[in-house]
Amino acid sequence: MEKFNGKVIFKGVAIGKVHFYGKKEETVKRYKVEDTAAEFARFEAARDQAIEDLNKLHDEAVQKVGEENAAIFEVHAMLLEDEDFADAVQNTIETQNVNAEYSVAVAGDNFAKMFSEMDDEYFRGRAADMKDISERVIQVLSGVSSDIAFDEPVIIVADDLLPSQTVQLDKEKVLAFVTEKGSSNSHTAILARTMNIPALIGVPVNQDYDGKMAIVDAHNGEFILEPDEETLEAQKAVKAKDDEARALLQQLKGKENVSKDGKKINLYANIGSVADVGSVLANDGAGIGLFRSEFIYLGRDTLPTEEEQFEVYKTVAEGMGGKKVIIRTLDIGADKQADYLGLDKEENPALGFRAIRICLTNMDIFTTQLRALYRASAFGNIAIMYPMITSLEEVRKIKEISAKVQADLTSAGIAIGNHVEQGIMIETPAAAVISDILAKEVDFFSIGTNDLTQYTLAMDRQNAKLEAFYNPHHEAILRLLKMICDNGHKGGAWVGICGELGADTTLTETFLQMGFDELSVSPSMILPVRKQIRESIAYPED
Repeated sequence: MEKFNGKVIFKGVAIGKVHFYGKKEETVKRYKVEDTAAEFARFEAARDQAIEDLNKLHDEAVQKVGEENAAIFEVHAMLLEDEDFADAVQNTIETQNVNAEYSVAVAGDNFAKMFSEMDDEYFRGRAADMKDISERVIQVLSGVSSDIAFDEPVIIVADDLLPSQTVQLDKEKVLAFVTEKGSSNSHTAILARTMNIPALIGVPVNQDYDGKMAIVDAHNGEFILEPDEETLEAQKAVKAKDDEARALLQQLKGKENVSKDGKKINLYANIGSVADVGSVLANDGAGIGLFRSEFIYLGRDTLPTEEEQFEVYKTVAEGMGGKKVIIRTLDIGADKQADYLGLDKEENPALGFRAIRICLTNMDIFTTQLRALYRASAFGNIAIMYPMITSLEEVRKIKEISAKVQADLTSAGIAIGNHVEQGIMIETPAAAVISDILAKEVDFFSIGTNDLTQYTLAMDRQNAKLEAFYNPHHEAILRLLKMICDNGHKGGAWVGICGELGADTTLTETFLQMGFDELSVSPSMILPVRKQIRESIAYPED
C-alpha cells in the first residue's frame, strides 16, 4: 500500500481501478510527398472534421456543464479556423514536400512557442490550446480516436487534463480524477466541481498505476494505491456515510433557509448560461444571484445584438418563474477576452481595461445591453448588477445612463418591469472602503470575494505557485466583509455574497452572524449550504 498527498478540489471518496490517461509519446513521422496540393487538401479535410467534432462536443458540453464551461470548444474551433495557422501548414507542406501530419505538428509547436513567450497572460494561456488543436488534427489525419472511453467506472489519473478532455468524460464512468499538475482555480478544477467529481491535484503520478486498485480520499487529500483490507473497509464506511449524507440533503428540498434561532437568508445560484437554469431549479434555488452575461459575448466574431441578448435574458427570467434573477453586465477583460473588441494587450490585465470601464467607455455596447435587460424585465423578476466599481462617480454615471435607457424605451411604448433593482459588485478595496457612501445610491451589494481577496492580498488567484500563500479566510478579508455588510444596511441596501466564499460551509455561520441577506453559490452547493444554515446560530448569546 502506498499513500500520496494532494490538494482537494472536490470532496468525496472514490474506490476503484486506476485508468492512467496519458498522451502517447509517439513521434509524428515525416515523409516526402509528391503532390503537395493533394496533401494540403488532406489537411483541410482533417481540419474541417476536427472543427465539426469540436462543435458537437460544445453542444454536448452545454447540456452537461453549461455554456461557460463548454466555451473552450468554441475557442478551439476558432483557433483551427485561423488562416495564419492554415498558411503555416501549407507553407511547410509546399516548401519541404512533406506530409500533413508533420506540417501540422511543426505549425502547432511554432504557434505554441510564440504564444508562450508573449507578455499577456491570456495569450500565454493559448499555448496549451495550440498544442491541443494540432494534436486533434493529427489524430484525424492518422485515423486515431481522441475519445476518452471506458468499459467500467474508473479513477482517472493523469499528469494533467486539458479542459477539452475533462468535459468529454462520461460522468457515469468516472469515479474521480487525480492529476499532478493544475491549480485549484484552473478551468479543469472548476469543471470538476461543476460535474461533482471527487478530485485531487498535486499528486505524483506515473503510468505504472494503470489497472491497480486505488482510493481517492478527497476529504483528507490522500491518494491510496493498492490499499490493504483494513484501509479499504474503513474508506468504504466513509463513502457509505457520504452517500447517506447526499440522500439526506435531498430531504432539504422545500425547506426554509433559516438558522436554528430564526435568522432567514436567501440562497441563490451562480450560473453562466440558459442551460444552467434547470440545475438551479433541480437543486431548489430561490433565485439566481449571478448570471454571468459575458459568456453571451465570448466564442463569437461579433458583438451580440440587442435582440439576441433580449432572448437570452427573457428565457432565463421566464424559466425562473418570477424568482429573482440578478444579471451582471458585461464583465470582460483580464482572463476573459473577445478578440473582436480589439482590446490592447496590458501588463496587468486584472488591473486594466475591463468590466464597467469598458462599458462606460463604449456607450453603444453598454446601452445595447441595458435596453435588452430592461425589455426582458417585463417577463420576470430581473435585477441588474454592475461589476468592478471603484467610485461614486461611476455609480452616478451608470444611474444616469440607465434612467435614459428606461425613458427611451417607455417613450417608444416598450414595456419594462415596474421596479428593476440596481446593484453593484463590491470586489475592489476602493469600493469596500467607501461602501457607506455607495450604499445610498443602490438597491443592493453583491460581494465578489474572488477578486476582493485577490486585490486585497495582492495575489494572482490563478497562480498555482501562490496556493500556499492565498488565504481567503485572512482576517483582513473577514473584516472587510463585516464592514461592507454593516455599511450596506446603514445605507438602505441589502447585501449578499456571490463569490466562492459564499459556498464555504465553514463560514456559513459567520456570514449569518455578520448579517448577510443572501448567499449565491453554484447550484450543486445549494443544499449543502442550506443544511449548514439550518444548523447554525445567527444570534449567539454574549
